[in-house]
Amino acid sequence: MPLALEDLFNDVISKTMRGLGVSEAQLAAKAGVTEAQISAARGGEVDEAVLSAIAPHLGLHGPSLIAMARGAWAPAEVSLNGLAQFTTTHGDMLVNSYLVWDPNTKNAAAFDTGADAAPMLDFVREHGLNLSLVFITHTHPDHIADLEGLTGGVVPAFVHERENCAGGKTFSLAETEGWETGGLRIVPKSTWGHSKGGISYVVSGLAKPVVVVGDALFASSMGGGMVSFADALSTNRKELFTLPDETIVCPGHGPLTTIGEEKVHNPFYPEFK
Repeated sequence: MPLALEDLFNDVISKTMRGLGVSEAQLAAKAGVTEAQISAARGGEVDEAVLSAIAPHLGLHGPSLIAMARGAWAPAEVSLNGLAQFTTTHGDMLVNSYLVWDPNTKNAAAFDTGADAAPMLDFVREHGLNLSLVFITHTHPDHIADLEGLTGGVVPAFVHERENCAGGKTFSLAETEGWETGGLRIVPKSTWGHSKGGISYVVSGLAKPVVVVGDALFASSMGGGMVSFADALSTNRKELFTLPDETIVCPGHGPLTTIGEEKVHNPFYPEFK
């Protein structure tokens, strides 16, 4: 069964208000609605007139926000030879990690660990893969919880220098063009804002391009922009939305999607509609 969207429409509203530093009273005055109506929307009440009124003042695309509220959209299922998603439970959250491999050489790279890397390691053994590299999108605990178990202290694990962690080899974007394993090429892109050194990894060499984004982007949403909401938005625009539409997006939470689908359906990016 496909994973549900990580965020509901009211999560998008609350994330944006927090990121912009806008109160319910301020938004109500701008949008011509009441504070009670905004509070109700943040609580999950679907009033399309209210959503249409507030969306422009939050920089959101109203119709996409309403589609989320209706439950009217989910990304098409994605299947690609050489890509596997693993979903584990960390506290009350579901978190994703990924394995990408060259079907010809069997060389593989892992991205994040999730809460438990055992399912990924089982997959590696069952398919006769050679896990040669590990990459960390960011060092929030749910993404590196089993780093030692995944690497066994042998496979190198790379993390951006602004987010060093135990067991990680730091790299600088200024000094790193990318990595190659088998027939794959992996290029890091700065998508910080949700975390201070968040990295997305663009993988080429399969039938379609892939980008592993951590919490920079979700299907129909994005991470919380906990460090810098403005930079979380702008780095996504610069590094992710300039990728080909067919690029498969592998988020840290929720289902796989594509750049093309996010251009059409993600309310955070109205300029692509």
